[in-house]
Amino acid sequence: MTETPWWDAARHADRRPLLLARGRIRRRIEGWLDDQGFTLVDPAALAISPGNEAHLHGFSTEAIGNDGLARRMYLHTSPEFAMKKLLAAGETRIAAFAHVWRNRERGPLHSPEFTMLEWYRTGEPYDVLIGDCMAFLRLAAEEAGAAEEAGAAALRFRAATCDPFAEPERLSVADAFMRHAGIDLLATVGTDGGTDRDGLAAQLAASGIRHAPDDTWSDLMSRVLVERVEPHLGHGRATVLDRYPAPEAALARRAADDPRVAERFELYACGVELANGFGELTNPAEQRRRFTAEMDEKQRVHGERYPVDEDFLAALAHMPPASGIALGFDRLVMLATGAPRIDDVMWTPVP
Repeated sequence: MTETPWWDAARHADRRPLLLARGRIRRRIEGWLDDQGFTLVDPAALAISPGNEAHLHGFSTEAIGNDGLARRMYLHTSPEFAMKKLLAAGETRIAAFAHVWRNRERGPLHSPEFTMLEWYRTGEPYDVLIGDCMAFLRLAAEEAGAAEEAGAAALRFRAATCDPFAEPERLSVADAFMRHAGIDLLATVGTDGGTDRDGLAAQLAASGIRHAPDDTWSDLMSRVLVERVEPHLGHGRATVLDRYPAPEAALARRAADDPRVAERFELYACGVELANGFGELTNPAEQRRRFTAEMDEKQRVHGERYPVDEDFLAALAHMPPASGIALGFDRLVMLATGAPRIDDVMWTPVP
């Protein structure tokens, strides 16, 4: 049976309250950012590189110059490179509501085009970003009035609920793997960033988690995260999944107290990942090494690689210490309004 199109008048009438709530939530967040001294910026979407992470897939196009010659360009998967160039230029607190594009992503929680709220603070620890996230969750819940249980607004997705006013749970990735899968993840990570793929595979087998012979260490970690860990996160209260293994944090600083982990966290509510935050790496030589490793892996798995934005690496040498984060704005609206699908909170969903 053919689904009713989003532009059908009756269906639009059903969706319209969610879309109006989206606008109210955005205005509340923009007001909060303004009160905190942030400058809202508008990064260009066309880029030299869409991002240099192995499992991110960009949309490519051609830019025709005045000379008639074509140059390969990409729609960005995040405004990160452009915004870090602004930090190098002297901006100190910036934020953007940016349309971003990611190929090979479609489902109830994924759209090929979506809105990312990304913001940066120079000279501040990445822990501060957790407080920012919680402020946005609370503003969204208040504005949308997603649930009236016990007289308080809540976030919800399917049968799961989350109280954004409760103190979030802060849990390291290593502790989460041990608690929910019985796996000692850091035993398979070296201080030099190397990994023990076979050691991790043996632990998965002992825990009854199926995997493929050609799975890499990163594949194995992702399998445990998706199957055993994420379903338990953000229920009742938000979860901050903190201190990712360094091999899974290509753009983050190593932790000062343990080089096996990095200053990276993800925020979960109702089992849904909402945000990804970092203590930002500012060493261009180390960043180049990580990009090269990521693109080598992309070439091995997907048969392609993206160029490195040399202008970004040049700017990185001038970027001050900073913390930055990206939050899926559409997902936040989904959870605040109780919408079952990301398309329900987009004015014009991607065909």
